Amino acid sequence: MYILGISAYYHDSAACLIKDGTIVAAVQEERFSRIKNDASFPEEAIKYCLSAAGIALTEVDHVVFYEKPFLKFERLLDTIFAFAPYGLRAYLKAMPIWIKDKLFTKGNISKALQQIDQNWKYREGALLFCEHHFSHAASAFFVSPFEKAAILTVDGAGEWVTSSIAVGHGNNISRIKHINFPHSLGLLYSAFTYYLGFKVNCDEYKVMGLAPYGKPVYSSLIYKCLVDVKADGSFRINMNFFNYAAGLTMVNQNFVKLFGNKIRQKDETITKFHMDVAASIQNVTEEILLRIAWDIKAKTGCENLCMAGGVALNCVANGKLLRSGIFKNIWVQPAAGDAGGAVGAAMFVYYQHLQNKRQAGNENQMQQMLLGPEFNVKEIEETLNKLNIRYHKLNPDNYLKTVAGKIAEGMVVGWFSGRMEFGPRALGARSILADPRDPGMQSKLNLKIKFRESFRPFAPAVLQKYCHVYFNLRVASPYMLFTAPVSQGQLDGDEDDSFAVGVNTLNEVRTTIPAVTHVDYSARVQTVDELNGSFYHLLQAFYLVTGCPMLINTSFNVMDEPIVCTPDDAVSCFLKTDMDLLAFENILIYKSENLNIH
Repeated sequence: MYILGISAYYHDSAACLIKDGTIVAAVQEERFSRIKNDASFPEEAIKYCLSAAGIALTEVDHVVFYEKPFLKFERLLDTIFAFAPYGLRAYLKAMPIWIKDKLFTKGNISKALQQIDQNWKYREGALLFCEHHFSHAASAFFVSPFEKAAILTVDGAGEWVTSSIAVGHGNNISRIKHINFPHSLGLLYSAFTYYLGFKVNCDEYKVMGLAPYGKPVYSSLIYKCLVDVKADGSFRINMNFFNYAAGLTMVNQNFVKLFGNKIRQKDETITKFHMDVAASIQNVTEEILLRIAWDIKAKTGCENLCMAGGVALNCVANGKLLRSGIFKNIWVQPAAGDAGGAVGAAMFVYYQHLQNKRQAGNENQMQQMLLGPEFNVKEIEETLNKLNIRYHKLNPDNYLKTVAGKIAEGMVVGWFSGRMEFGPRALGARSILADPRDPGMQSKLNLKIKFRESFRPFAPAVLQKYCHVYFNLRVASPYMLFTAPVSQGQLDGDEDDSFAVGVNTLNEVRTTIPAVTHVDYSARVQTVDELNGSFYHLLQAFYLVTGCPMLINTSFNVMDEPIVCTPDDAVSCFLKTDMDLLAFENILIYKSENLNIH
């Protein structure tokens, strides 16, 4: 049985194809369109999934959309009337889009599918719809290794629900508690993202990365004026300070007056005030999630927790939740945002709607997230020859030793290997790699390679068996979903509070791995084992050369562009940055030999 899950029309659209409960392929539309967080119908993503399975669309038993548009429309109307007359501008902007397009999502999807395969016809059960937060819950639980688990989903908003607690058991998910719009932890965090001058539904991770530079001096103000939190973690947002429910912005002038500074513009200098605001909302978010976690444990008694929804990508909060010990095991969906809804919608139909039996215990249902397109050596060579790129072919042993040696010499390497990752993280298939021991590498990568803000940290990819030597992390972290403190034995000098003075502390050497140590002595860790294929073997080779079992691993892209997908994408990104070497399946390309290629 084939089931195709689709997420689309809001942000980060994607497709996922499963066969008898196993994921065949999953990919975001942005990887093909090259539009960051592309919200359009995932036509190319669907075509790829079908080609990966070697089937036609007519062979798919069910197509499932990740939310229910009519419920969302109901929420939109109710909200506009509840906030009347203040919602008039939002109403006038939204109604033409809904009346012309979104109310006809079912018909639009049917037409789009027929454009992919003219033989596909709508029939009873061929096109199904899954509620947004059930898609999130299913994306976490049904691919987890647990037979039974509590499930927490937290995001901006689905149709009505913004946070939910459920229990998954076998092939069934039962919701036990939820919070409805406009009371949303995700939208609260996004409001601060907006206030700090970053892009909503895209740059929340920048707020998380900025937070350690500041102190949470505004936490009490947030609790006093903006969000009322109960002992069980349930909360209500004071909408007198926000505009997202009925307006066209996230916050209003009451919010601006409360903090005493205007909304930061995109290119405006980041000050200590902005750092302290980021630290405060991060702190409040962590505390609310911990309260919710304690309540979940009390209500369910479960030792296992599964998480999804955009807020579940807050790896700092995840790390603190893990270290709290509230749950014995925590499993977070690596594509926790809307893209992962495509996975969840398909899984929900297969297990809960159709009641297929589920065998728990598979630790690698997500297959290291390596679920996207791959390219063979012939295809890569054809691309390089077409572009007149000078390159070198090596045998496999020399290839890995050479790349490891060049990284040890200080080169920055674009690494392209095997199937592309699904989700927001590069995990060793489409990565930029460098030496974590180099104290100047964090600045170099941000300014000359990624072209992004100087405060942004980088993640370490470390061989699983050596993780405990470098980080206080008690579990495997193959998807970069937990931050962890750097081990005491790796500290270089005395740990102090100097990080509070701001971005200038980036040049301080805190540990033996300064390029991946954030200013609060933490790191967003990726653990790597044999399942990672050639990336694992490259880490082994680097360890043999240097005695360091770790590399900087950041996504193969520049700011505001999607991660590269094809050899063409990789070459284009390589040539317009200061990367030194591009490594393609036993093929090496040196920048110094291709300076005149554009």
